[in-house]
Amino acid sequence: MKTFTATPADIDKKWIIIDAEGVVLGRLASIVAMRLRGKHKPSFTPHMDMGDNVIIINADKVQLTGKKREERYYWHTGYPGGIKYRTKEQILEGDHPERVVTLAIKRMLPGNRLSRQQMTNLRVYAGAEHPHEAQSPEVLDVKSMNSKNTRV
Repeated sequence: MKTFTATPADIDKKWIIIDAEGVVLGRLASIVAMRLRGKHKPSFTPHMDMGDNVIIINADKVQLTGKKREERYYWHTGYPGGIKYRTKEQILEGDHPERVVTLAIKRMLPGNRLSRQQMTNLRVYAGAEHPHEAQSPEVLDVKSMNSKNTRV
């Protein structure tokens, strides 16, 4: 028996919509990262973009446990003394609350060209509206998958 290796003709991408309201950020990010990579499929091939297209709505209502709201995101402007930071709470209450969810998912993927390509299959929206109704996405209930007594 030979090992199965997927080709571009074998790839079947679905559209999935996830409501992030009340879901813990880390648990949401791990499930979405697995879906983006395609590891939930039996035909997973590590060097191919096998993952689904994921739409996340209500990203501004994501849950953070403990003191994670006070944790900081750092960046550097490129100028001397140009290190800056914002807390997750400031970002969630600011203009772009979807960046917290996007960064959490991005950091759970490997840092290579393939993961940058897979991140283009992710769409995150702060509110409940999204422009992807034409793709007729399937609803994935992450809240039921994320109770402490069940495993994914």
